[in-house]
Amino acid sequence: MNLIEKDSQYLWHPYTQHKTAALPIAITKGEGALLWDENNKEYVDAIASWWVNPYGHSNKFIADAIYKQLTTLEHVLFGGFTHEPAIVLAEKLLAILPTNQKKVFFSDNGSTSVEVAIKVALQNFYNKGEKRTTIIAFENAFHGDTFAAMAASGISFYTQAFQGMFIDVVRIPVPVEGREQESFDTLKNVIQNHNCAGFIFEPLVQGAAGMVMYKPEALDTLIQICRENKVLTIADEVMTGFGKTGKTFACDYLKEKPDMMCLSKALTGGTIPMAITTFTQDLFDAFYDEDINKALFHGHTFTANPTGCAAALASLTLLETDEMQQNLIRINQNHLEFKKRIEKHPMVTTARVLGVIFALEIKTETSASYYGTLRNRLYDFFIENGVILRPVGNIVYILPPYVITDVQLQKVYEVAEKALEIV
Repeated sequence: MNLIEKDSQYLWHPYTQHKTAALPIAITKGEGALLWDENNKEYVDAIASWWVNPYGHSNKFIADAIYKQLTTLEHVLFGGFTHEPAIVLAEKLLAILPTNQKKVFFSDNGSTSVEVAIKVALQNFYNKGEKRTTIIAFENAFHGDTFAAMAASGISFYTQAFQGMFIDVVRIPVPVEGREQESFDTLKNVIQNHNCAGFIFEPLVQGAAGMVMYKPEALDTLIQICRENKVLTIADEVMTGFGKTGKTFACDYLKEKPDMMCLSKALTGGTIPMAITTFTQDLFDAFYDEDINKALFHGHTFTANPTGCAAALASLTLLETDEMQQNLIRINQNHLEFKKRIEKHPMVTTARVLGVIFALEIKTETSASYYGTLRNRLYDFFIENGVILRPVGNIVYILPPYVITDVQLQKVYEVAEKALEIV
């Protein structure tokens, strides 16, 4: 049997209805922004493999750091033990995060980083003898697939099988241009009528909703409203973190800083699963007690895996180089030039750019479903033309590795523009 036949026999893929989905593509190697399949067909990975590979595939600098760590200390339990890679990584991260972030908690993926934050928000008030059980989230949010993260998510087909089993979540409108005041007023009303523990948000960009963007000033106002009402705030930077918005973190655009931040995806440069949730000192202090029951009882076997920490440290080193910072500027300039041209196309409703994130909305007579016919037709066209893009309904977004060349990026733009002819 070849790879695809064995895959069909043994594997269950994410977000896939196997009865109707096309067979997967067997990738055999990668380098930089490129991937090759088993037939040696070349693809430009224009979404950095679900936004995790900013420094490209098979990055030697990260690989060398992983190898060195593997031959020193590959793993040790983090319950009752510690190690230098975790300490150095925490120190380096806290130096570049908002100054109110003081404590680092390790986990293994983006969903779990959100799960930890929501649990801390709820238990914080429990530890203080105060009952607050409601979480506030945006409409059409996506925060992950574990239960609390799924509850906070607002895209229905991800969650409809589990309705009635979730924690209490109330939604407010995203403060996109023209809806800012509606968002502010709804938040005030929700806080007044519910026992709210926390407000979780994707700062400035809702990824899975189709790269929906809104202004930092609007988020500053929402955070300020929460702070005035002692509602904790959680910035889910799993997608936006580590340079994607043009700054190291989307929260760097804000004047008001969140109480908690969730980090994953690009944290280790797409190599080893790892996530981090960071907290203010006040939140840590709410769990610091003689009573063992007030501790945060959350963890997993690979918490603070030293090899993952080494990969993250190497990734941060790469991000801070002049070359990588110039790449962020270069990609943004290319995106803006393409936006200027493509937004005039008769089949384009809008185009938007923030940092290395580009999105265009295709005109449709009816609303396009998330995994509908239009999306599938576009996806197949991109794959046929050697570009990996995963449209969200009628939204085509580009979020490439920072090492993509101008030639590769222009190919992505050309294929995206040609795709408008098949709509």
